[in-house]
Amino acid sequence: MDLPRDVSLLISRLEEAGFSAYAVGGCVRDSLMSKQPHDWDLCTSARPEEMLRVFRGEHVVETGLKHGTLTVVLRHVPYEITSFRTEGAYSDHRHPDSVSFVRDVAGDLSRRDFTVNAMAYSPREGLVDLFGGQEDLSRRVIRCVGNPEERFREDALRILRALRFAAAFDFSLDPATSDALRLLAPTLENVAAERIREELLKLLCGPGAGRILRTYPEVFGIVLPDLRPMFGYDQKNHHHHFDLWEHTVQGVENVPPEPDLRLTMLLHDTGKPAVRVMDDRGEAHYAGHQAASAEIADRAAELLRLDRETRERLVLLVRYHDIPLRTETGEVNLDRSFLLRRLNRFGEKNLRALFLIHRADRIATGYSTREKEDRRMKERMDALDALLAEQPCFTLKDLAVNGNDLKALGLKGPALGEALKQLLEAVMDGRVPNEKDALNDFVTKFIKI
Repeated sequence: MDLPRDVSLLISRLEEAGFSAYAVGGCVRDSLMSKQPHDWDLCTSARPEEMLRVFRGEHVVETGLKHGTLTVVLRHVPYEITSFRTEGAYSDHRHPDSVSFVRDVAGDLSRRDFTVNAMAYSPREGLVDLFGGQEDLSRRVIRCVGNPEERFREDALRILRALRFAAAFDFSLDPATSDALRLLAPTLENVAAERIREELLKLLCGPGAGRILRTYPEVFGIVLPDLRPMFGYDQKNHHHHFDLWEHTVQGVENVPPEPDLRLTMLLHDTGKPAVRVMDDRGEAHYAGHQAASAEIADRAAELLRLDRETRERLVLLVRYHDIPLRTETGEVNLDRSFLLRRLNRFGEKNLRALFLIHRADRIATGYSTREKEDRRMKERMDALDALLAEQPCFTLKDLAVNGNDLKALGLKGPALGEALKQLLEAVMDGRVPNEKDALNDFVTKFIKI
């Protein structure tokens, strides 16, 4: 394993002072998977006060000295170093009640969550793998270190972390780990929303997200209770081949792995069960499900403590996820005025997102194909690119006149704002060019002053 120069330097400094030291956890796992680690964490037999002596003169941040952790910054890169430790009981299912420092790396590795994260490496000793982590990597399995029920009772967030790793690496769960996870899923209610959000969004963006959503729906029903009515829900509608949860999962799988888009597809049809109306032929209809789903999305955003901007965008995308994008004959609507009005209403970023969402939603019905929807998507995106290249007018600020220009023509008060809206409509419809003289002439002839 090739360690960065500064990681090797830190390990050497500790070893020269008489302590053992290793790179540990995710950086070792990722290196064994031939992935570039995001950061490098170290563990050592040195106690906190001993680490402070070893790294005297360096830029040291006392990150969590009480729990044995400090951060050494070399060349503007932070490296977290933690003393070998064991942990006491977890009364709150999240944090250890006590921490005890030990001198043996085996004791430290035994407290970690999963075998693939419980490996250490030093240039002097090589790989330390006491729990079969390397074999589990080759088997593509997530397995708890030791007794899985104990690991999950210690820290309930590990339940979602197990699923997140399985989704991110496209691994399966060891049977005992899977059984314990299902049993203790309700303890996720004790975990802070911010921690849930972090794991959930990473999970949804993993290549194995769909498989995990299908296999462990009850866990997601704990995290977001409004998902529960969708599990196994027969849509009873000839436009849909799958039940509501399978349709949702396929929707998630068919949008790009971006948190906003994946979360939108997870929630886009949550309102359907509440609004269903059956006709005389036994066909279900879901008028108003968009607004009902948007309300649920807003509730989910509150549960997950999403920031305001993300929350507003999520609610918008869910509310308009199936806004018509086709002509009455079913073809892709590439009309200039149509696209300009959609740009005016949603903006470029959200309109492109709605194109992606519409594609995924159509594929997930089971009655369209990726090939057909990819063709439609390309037509929409190409038309939008061509239109935007013209730098068209689709907002009030793009108009060649402003409020002061209309005041000079005698408009004032509410009439002024209404006139600007009418001018924008006329420009987007192609009834008048976006030129100052033409717009002033349009106001004089067609707008009451």
